[in-house]
Amino acid sequence: MDRYIAIVDYGAGNLFSMKNALDYIGARSIITSEPEALERSAAVLLPGVGAFPDAMNKLRAAALTGALCASALRKPFLGICLGMQALFELGTEFSETPGLGLLPGRVVRLQAAGLPVPHMGWNSLRIRAATPLLDGVDAGSCVYFVHSYRADTDSACVLADTEYGETVPAAVGRGQVFGCQFHPEKSGEVGLTILRNFWRMAI
Repeated sequence: MDRYIAIVDYGAGNLFSMKNALDYIGARSIITSEPEALERSAAVLLPGVGAFPDAMNKLRAAALTGALCASALRKPFLGICLGMQALFELGTEFSETPGLGLLPGRVVRLQAAGLPVPHMGWNSLRIRAATPLLDGVDAGSCVYFVHSYRADTDSACVLADTEYGETVPAAVGRGQVFGCQFHPEKSGEVGLTILRNFWRMAI
């Protein structure tokens, strides 16, 4: 095992902003689409922007799903935005699409009680469970969201949530598998704290 975070390149991620944020905090990382590099890594980060079916199709076409699921059993794993949504069993965007199945639940469209969808902007976090991922993150801290869908999952998996016309899981996790619906790399010092915490898990 090498001490780096593998940032998964499957054609659906905000790769260079993420790499720049990890470089800034002194975390060693590589951008890769190679299953072998995931195997050698100390942790895996799955970014994502776009639609759930496209992301899952790209992961399968790149023969990455098996390596991702195997990595999640053995090392810290963080999905961000669409990458978080891919952790769940099922997506409902356009059609029902199986996800990675690393966390229980499905991904559903935001209802948002008349607010604009997609949800774009800063929202405050309510911390729901103690977790190393959110060490040093205070309740009420603001982070940056861009999304039209949310996780519908077991409350035991919700580490933090936010309000946007409804309750939205903002950070989820079970074991070493974590997800952030928001973008840590675009969330200022709060986001950098979360990325530092993830790097500490890897080393």
